[in-house]
Amino acid sequence: MKSKLTIFITFIALSMTNVFAQNEEDLQTLSIFSEYVKSKNYDAAYTPWMELRNRNPRFNKAIFIYGERILKSKIKKTTAAEQVAYINDMIKLWEERATFFPSITPKGTYMAKACQLKYDNRKALGLTKEELYTSFGEAYAADAKTFTNPKSLYTYFSLVVDMYDAGTIPAQDLFNMYDEITEKVESEVKSYTNKRNAFLDEDGEPKELSRSDSSKLKSYNSYLSAYDKISSSIDTKLGTRANCENLIPLYTRDFEAFKNDGVWLQRAMNRMYNKGCNDDPLFVKIVEQKNTLEPNADTAFYLGILKEKAGQSTEALNFYNQAVDLETDNFAKSKILFKIATNFKKKGQYGQARSYYMKALKFNPSLGKAYLAISAMYAKSANNCGTDNFSKRAVYWLAANEAAKAGRVDPNMKKNAAKSIANYKAKAPQKSEIFSSGRAGQTISIGCWIQRSVTVPNL
Repeated sequence: MKSKLTIFITFIALSMTNVFAQNEEDLQTLSIFSEYVKSKNYDAAYTPWMELRNRNPRFNKAIFIYGERILKSKIKKTTAAEQVAYINDMIKLWEERATFFPSITPKGTYMAKACQLKYDNRKALGLTKEELYTSFGEAYAADAKTFTNPKSLYTYFSLVVDMYDAGTIPAQDLFNMYDEITEKVESEVKSYTNKRNAFLDEDGEPKELSRSDSSKLKSYNSYLSAYDKISSSIDTKLGTRANCENLIPLYTRDFEAFKNDGVWLQRAMNRMYNKGCNDDPLFVKIVEQKNTLEPNADTAFYLGILKEKAGQSTEALNFYNQAVDLETDNFAKSKILFKIATNFKKKGQYGQARSYYMKALKFNPSLGKAYLAISAMYAKSANNCGTDNFSKRAVYWLAANEAAKAGRVDPNMKKNAAKSIANYKAKAPQKSEIFSSGRAGQTISIGCWIQRSVTVPNL
């Protein structure tokens, strides 16, 4: 009995010794290639990295994190068959990561990365648009929630449009995917905007931030910039395929089949409004049906538009306010308020427009385009809101100040804000005029609808 126990203990001891030896070897190999990666010597890192990857892929997630950098370097430096081999190995690496570290490998995120890598190297891999479209579709269907990369979302939609143009998919599928992707982009924009707003004070001005928070804010702004770019690119890619001439016959044909489908009605009325088809009787029909079936903030807003067209301004304003009250989400509420404000702006009702722009900013302090819209209204009113030439042109300082706020609260607006500021300052009184007027440092009250004051710059 003792001899059996002794043998068992000896076996366990030897096993543990082997485990410790193995771990020691793995740790040493990990340390070697990690140091090479940190110094960006990816060629030297490749061999020890591959050794550990093949020997014990479960050992540490750094095998996959650093491995991605190593293979990215190899793909960049090589060509032809060698490059193709590294591309395929990158895809294999992501699949292995999903197997060994599933909790930190979101399926949609990494499948999208694989699809994008295939697309970016489609010529080298000999892939057709149809094959890529299928690959992206499988990734999106597998995990749409984490399929959020801006570039990949645009690539997928671009392929959808190409399939429509080739006659592979019908118009309804094209529009459905347009709606899905734009809604996803909107959801991501909302998420990052809310995160960014946490770094603004109650006046919408950026707070003093720690290095960590500054890094987070930079990341949020980067994502928002990317989503802003692909939003316009998606609309450009869709182009005239979704103009009124195409939408109206399609929705007329499908209305009876989908009149009790709230999602279809919501998307149809949104798209018709966005494409300027709201003068057509079909728009009225869809809005009224959606309001009967599922009244919400959007239907109230659109009913306000319809009342306004009918000359019923009081009823229209009631519906607009109802739209705001029905919406409970701050981001969505600010969007509705911005729409209402823009509608008043188009009609030249600047006082009303500013009031709603300011309300929109209350719910989304980083809505820089609201400040730009207010500055544009000030500039357009310059000739009507002063008592003499100097005070009229002083309005442009006020406009420049509002434009500057846009750039401060929303970095993605900095370029547009800078253009507006330069334009307005060029139209305001110049240094020689300030000197000859003797009004440097004085405060000028601006009348008419503006009812604001501006300080003349000191020389």
